[in-house]
Amino acid sequence: MHNGDTMTLNRDSAMNVANVLTEALPYIQRFVGKTLVIKYGGNAMIDDDLKNSFARDIVLMKTVGINPVVVHGGGPQIGDLLNKLNIESRFVNGMRVTDNATMDVVEMVLGGLVNKDIVGLINKNGGKAVGLTGKDGQLIKARKLKVTHKTPEMTVPEIIDIGHVGEVSSVDTELLTLLGKSDFIPVIAPIGVGQNSGRSYNINADLVAGKIAEVLGAEKLILLTNIEGLLDKQGNLLTGLSSAQVDALIEDGTIHGGMLPKIGCALSAINNGVASAHIIDGRVPHATLLEIFSDDAGVGTLISNTLPNAAIGSNCDE
Repeated sequence: MHNGDTMTLNRDSAMNVANVLTEALPYIQRFVGKTLVIKYGGNAMIDDDLKNSFARDIVLMKTVGINPVVVHGGGPQIGDLLNKLNIESRFVNGMRVTDNATMDVVEMVLGGLVNKDIVGLINKNGGKAVGLTGKDGQLIKARKLKVTHKTPEMTVPEIIDIGHVGEVSSVDTELLTLLGKSDFIPVIAPIGVGQNSGRSYNINADLVAGKIAEVLGAEKLILLTNIEGLLDKQGNLLTGLSSAQVDALIEDGTIHGGMLPKIGCALSAINNGVASAHIIDGRVPHATLLEIFSDDAGVGTLISNTLPNAAIGSNCDE
């Protein structure tokens, strides 16, 4: 009887696996050979279970013929090391002021500690990851980010120097295209190099992911966050939006504060050739696979110019 129960349970489990695989087949067929750029950050980079589920997601994607490109952040890890070294952290408009000493730490953490941790996890789960920064092969050319501040009393905005903080001026696709055609998975730290100076620049990881998605003509840009996605003023999750609808939500104040740069990155991507951008909850195990291989509307917010108006809704509709 015990053996029979075990056999039944094993068969039920196998049937569940078979059902999941057959349901995922059309999505695999849709994305096979396509490039997906995933910005990895937040809780998904800190919680051990989430880290392993993310690594397995990336390996599975590559195994079935999808080309994932991972771009990662590392703000909390940078802050922790700066504290240990007694280097003060200062922020202007949400951006870390990055002097020479801070930039050294940023490179150590992003290009070393965090990058190699992600590479190691992917490789441990059967993938072949390659860690890069924007300095490798001059992958990401950067220019200094100009930050201005203006009060009603000022006739001319004040220009604030926040050091080695940059924005993307260009991305060289040669290396990424080569890796995409092979078994390797690029894992990119958001550090750029000055066009002529050779200086290192700390760049927002969302911005880097968006620009890489644009130049690669990616099928999808996925931004992992620490929230469900975009919420309406009643707190309901908005699951499908066009760029025009996103603009309206910015105009009426529904989208504000720290979500604005992330949304700006997503809008830029879909207005420059990326088929869709998805802001998903990185606190959900296997959130990346749920987004790609199912029609589950509760994972996050999809932004695409091909969505019909009927796609707008929340996960509370039923």
